[in-house]
Amino acid sequence: MFNLLRTRLRQGHRTIPYPAEAPVLPDRFRGAPVISGTKCVDECRVCVAACPTDAIEKDALGLRLDLGRCLFCAECEQACPTGAIHFTQDYRLATRARADLVTDGNVLRLADALDATSRRLFGRSLKLRQVSAGGCNACEADVNVLNTIVFDLGRFGIQFVASPRHADGILITGPVTQNMRLALQKTYDAVPAPKIVIAVGACAIAGGPFVDHPEVHNGADAVVPVDLHIPGCPPHPVTILDGLLRLLGRLPNDRRHPL
Repeated sequence: MFNLLRTRLRQGHRTIPYPAEAPVLPDRFRGAPVISGTKCVDECRVCVAACPTDAIEKDALGLRLDLGRCLFCAECEQACPTGAIHFTQDYRLATRARADLVTDGNVLRLADALDATSRRLFGRSLKLRQVSAGGCNACEADVNVLNTIVFDLGRFGIQFVASPRHADGILITGPVTQNMRLALQKTYDAVPAPKIVIAVGACAIAGGPFVDHPEVHNGADAVVPVDLHIPGCPPHPVTILDGLLRLLGRLPNDRRHPL
């Protein structure tokens, strides 16, 4: 017993200070992209051709990047001959509306909080049922790690539960394969109203690398209404946590500007 207590004291406090302090992220972390219009050559579409999920589009107004489709693979950044696009370390990516994930790389409308009635219901105690709708387990792993001592999701009153009948909403990962469509619908139907739906990762938002495959439904909103979109492949645990806290009104509403 004394050895256990001594070891615990030596380990110290391991929970990250976020959101009181900004998180410390690894150097190779890829967050929100920034596009420099002055560096973009009109006739050049190298970045568009390099994107494996057609997340980049270029027209007379310039470049637009769909973060819902983006795999954050940085193929576009590496292909661009002028350095017009690059990924920052900004982990704030979650939005309420799917359309808000389409950005010119300068301003991203981050997720607004739930309405006052919903915040009274879910703000201090949010129970979620996770559904892996055909995912590769990358997003699932980054969701599960939120339960560890490092992130300690429970300190915010957020908890994953085993039954949808005990849940306030569902958190979905994966592109929603044909084999998981009915299971997802039944899980959603089993959650008592009012309820919220959170799509985590490129697959759950738009199909990810499997987009337009005949056996997937290109994301959760093809089956159920989605209240929060958290992009990434997979999104960092801090990105997921940031989105959840914004939804519950624990963080100020702001807009991301280029770093």
